[in-house]
Amino acid sequence: MTEGTLTGRLLVANPRLTDPNFDRTVVLVLVHGDDGALGVVLNRPSAATVGEALPQWAERAAPPALMFIGGPVSRDSVICLARVPAPAALEARAGDDVWRVVDGDLGTLDLDTDSERLDDTVTDLRIFAGYAGWGGGQLESELVAGGWWVLDAVRDDPFSTEPGELWHRVLRRQGRELAVVAAYPPDLSLN
Repeated sequence: MTEGTLTGRLLVANPRLTDPNFDRTVVLVLVHGDDGALGVVLNRPSAATVGEALPQWAERAAPPALMFIGGPVSRDSVICLARVPAPAALEARAGDDVWRVVDGDLGTLDLDTDSERLDDTVTDLRIFAGYAGWGGGQLESELVAGGWWVLDAVRDDPFSTEPGELWHRVLRRQGRELAVVAAYPPDLSLN
């Protein structure tokens, strides 16, 4: 069990996790505290482009410029993950309530912000439909049961250009036992 906040860390699904919503997922935890946790699945791109769904944000979307399925909760809502190297510059242009830090220069951006006012303050942007959420103590119980590995994110994880490979890549870079898990077949009966 991990002590303290998991905000900014990755939850990597154990292949034995039985919830199909999280099969081989990598979740970035955006908020974690006594009341629960909220994150977005980083490796579930949809077929819809950002240009189709939110054309005003299409130019700023990191490749692949697709909408991502952030999780099973509230898929009619969106969360924007962005890299903002100079938050003070963003706040000066767009106001101080448009940005919420997750870790360092990574955070969530309010999509009600006028995209024209951002200039070069946002270097990467990814938009998620829905999110993954846990009530108080729920995630901790799943961690104790072995459903997730809590791992450090590296800079490129949230904006991976190959999201379909992210689960394997994150596990492989851990070395040892987790690198072996990266080769775990999707269906053991076919092994």
